[in-house]
Amino acid sequence: MTEHPQPSGRARELVRGAYDVHIHVAPDVMRRRIDDVALAERFADVGMAGFVLKSHYTPTAERAAVVRRAAPGAEALGAVTLNASVGGLNPIAVEIAGRGGAKFVWLPTVDSANQRQCQAREPEGATPPMWARLQDDLRADGMAADPVDVLTPDGDVVPAARQVFRLIARHGMVLATGHLHADEIAVVVEAAAQEGVERMVVTHPEFTSQRVAVERQRELAAHGALLERCFTTPYTGKVEWETWYRAIREAGPENSVISSDLGQPFNPPVEDGLAICADRLLAEGFTEEDVRTMTVHNSRWLVGAEPLADAPARHRKEGTA
Repeated sequence: MTEHPQPSGRARELVRGAYDVHIHVAPDVMRRRIDDVALAERFADVGMAGFVLKSHYTPTAERAAVVRRAAPGAEALGAVTLNASVGGLNPIAVEIAGRGGAKFVWLPTVDSANQRQCQAREPEGATPPMWARLQDDLRADGMAADPVDVLTPDGDVVPAARQVFRLIARHGMVLATGHLHADEIAVVVEAAAQEGVERMVVTHPEFTSQRVAVERQRELAAHGALLERCFTTPYTGKVEWETWYRAIREAGPENSVISSDLGQPFNPPVEDGLAICADRLLAEGFTEEDVRTMTVHNSRWLVGAEPLADAPARHRKEGTA
């Protein structure tokens, strides 16, 4: 059995009140480490506020509502990811998700044009994502959907994307950029802001298929997007830890939100992810305030939760969504 780091008591306290805004747990089409109800109970036990249920293939809003009823100690939040299984950039899927209480909308991940075209090799020894095997199975069975494009050949967002952004704004949801290319992300963030989207997050900019340059990350932050630092990206060897730390330093902790992206059977327990990150960040010289900002305050702002007493002034002023 793989030995994983054990969070310190100090780290546990620092991430108390946080939301993990990116996890993958059962029930799912892939084997997962834990189910959503059991995870809510564990989050409550360690003092974390909640999590966002991400699936690459199915909407999770109704499922999250059931989890909240079954295990009310931590708040499960739903989402939808605009891959082929929900019709790609499908405004109806977004509207239904919004009416059902979904909090996050991910733009295409496994079916994005960028992910499909990506020729970047993962570093030797990196653990491949679990969805890669499923995508291979679908292709082998003749079910490879067309890539989901978010931009026109002229470089503007497609009309369906603008409608999706308007719906996200209407329902007060969060726009996450999925596995888009850095050039696509820049256009999307600007267009979404024009359509009234107030909360945006750039999904794991260090991931293999993205590798968003730090200068571009700073530009995206200046347009109001938070930069999501997923624990699994360096933990599974897709990027060096030092690259991950450097991006946080250069783009600014205030512009970053830490998530785990956990749930895989071979990775650490999901409820440990943010605390493990906290220990690593402290060891690298980040302050306790930096860690609280990235794990707790920015995650709570994203999901529209009440800001805590030690939240930065900008979050206390804005309040909830």
